[in-house]
Parts: sequence; structure tokens; C-alpha cells
Amino acid sequence: MALCPFFIWHRPKSNIEDFPNLSDDLWATMDEYIAQVIKLAEKLSELICENLGLDKDHIKRAFSETNGPSVGTKVLIPPSDNATICVNTGDQLEVLSNGRYKSILHRVMAEKNGSRLSVATFYNPANDAIISPAPKLLYPEKYAFGDYLKLYAAIKFQGKSQGLNQ
Repeated sequence: MALCPFFIWHRPKSNIEDFPNLSDDLWATMDEYIAQVIKLAEKLSELICENLGLDKDHIKRAFSETNGPSVGTKVLIPPSDNATICVNTGDQLEVLSNGRYKSILHRVMAEKNGSRLSVATFYNPANDAIISPAPKLLYPEKYAFGDYLKLYAAIKFQGKSQGLNQ
């Protein structure tokens, strides 16, 4: 069976009407799914903020700007029996956290025998959102060069992780 990938934007403006072959039931199910994904993303964002010592809504505010976060789903058909959920924090969170959270190298592991269903849902900053490190997470105004060298040596050459199975 041939693969049939498509991308649906849900927020800030939906393009689901571009897919007339999707049933009303599927539309309703996707709307509920997206509502739950947004709740999950916002809860994870709050926990990340707590971990970083930031106000709990810092990431939500940073991602929002004029239209709120962008939310979309990429679907690749046909289905598979493998039910795996991964959360990739992404490059924008690496910037916002000033490198304390690292984005990983994105890889898709294809099955040798059989097909797979991939549903990647993105909770991204709005297109006009300005992403920068949280001021609280920046280097202090003044620091000893020796302290900087210790930090540099500890993190500079770590690079991006190759994924969950290192």
C-alpha cells in the first residue's frame, strides 16, 4: 500500500476543510485530540518552567504572541501495530532554556517488515513569536573567566543526542 502523507494545521487557523474525504467524526475526533495535546503541551511547559525556575506561564507567553501557538499534525498512512509516543522538546525550547534543555536529532525508525502510522503533532511558537533565552537563564553580567571555562568544557562538546536509545 502506498504512503499518503498530509499535514493539517489546527491552530491558529485550521486547514482541515482542504481534506474533504475526512469524515465529520474524524474531524470531531481530531479536534478533541488537538485540545488534549494542547493541554499536555501546556502542562509540560509549566513543569519545564518550574524546573528552570521561571514563572509557570513563561513558555506559553513566549510561544503565543498575536495568534497563540501554532499546532499542526502530520499523518503518514498506512497504520502500524507499534504504539510509541515520543516528546521532542525542539530547537525553540533549547534556545528559550539557554541550552539547559537540548533538542535531539530527529530520526524516524522504519520497520523492516511491515508498515507504520506516524502522527507527529507540533506545538510550536506562533510565526511572529520572538524566541530568545529567558533573561533569568542568561550568564550573569560579570563572571570569572575560569568559571566560564569550566562551564564551556562541561557542555560545549556534548552535541545533540542521537535519540532515546543511546
